[in-house]
Amino acid sequence: MPRYALKIEYQGAPFAGWQRQKDQPSVQGAVEAALARLEPGPHTIAAAGRTDAGVHALGQVAHCDLQKDWAPFRLSEALNYHLKPAPVAVLAVARVAEEWHARFSAIERQYLFRILERRAPATHDKGQVWRIGHPLDLDAMRAGAAMLVGRHDFTTFRSSICQAASPVKTLDELRIERVEGLSGPEVHFHVRARSFLHNQVRSFVGTLERVGAGAWTPEDVRKALEACDRAACGPVCPPEGLYLERVGYPEAVFD
Repeated sequence: MPRYALKIEYQGAPFAGWQRQKDQPSVQGAVEAALARLEPGPHTIAAAGRTDAGVHALGQVAHCDLQKDWAPFRLSEALNYHLKPAPVAVLAVARVAEEWHARFSAIERQYLFRILERRAPATHDKGQVWRIGHPLDLDAMRAGAAMLVGRHDFTTFRSSICQAASPVKTLDELRIERVEGLSGPEVHFHVRARSFLHNQVRSFVGTLERVGAGAWTPEDVRKALEACDRAACGPVCPPEGLYLERVGYPEAVFD
């Protein structure tokens, strides 16, 4: 059976997350339903990462197996037609080897988190950013973020329901920048690693926001990390500012 890689963009607000669920809408369910309109199902697709409820994606990657030998462009057009009106779009399709796997072939994932710095409520970006009504000290947050880069036991920043076999992960990048967004100044967190623990990025951002607000010091981040205790974590930020931005593979998948 031909195997296809799908690069997928979606808004997370209407969904209970990526993973198919029996009684709630999911991104996986929406894509599988579109596939069933093209070929008789059921279809089961695998993704590079399972995003939680409310989390978005700019570059989620999944794969599917189909009976028909589809031209990649025609498959993407057909899927986008049948995905309407769900806020899900297939950006690209590529034919891949039968042993290629969206999750297990990936060598890194990159997330973006957007904070909107303004007192007024978000309107155009509502549901797309975490609005903070006070300015943030980027230098302090960058100092705190530096404590987290590298290989560590991230128990403090791991959800209590995380199913990962080990809390030890290597964080390759945690870069923070301020940009001018359409609705005002935004603080962007770019977080990159081979894999992540459940709620790890949101735990990082919520903790570093406390540093930027002056409630924590950068040294407090180091102490929280070394505590290896979930109770030592700062508040976990809401999901609406989080995006799965990119998934990396040893070789380029999409032209």
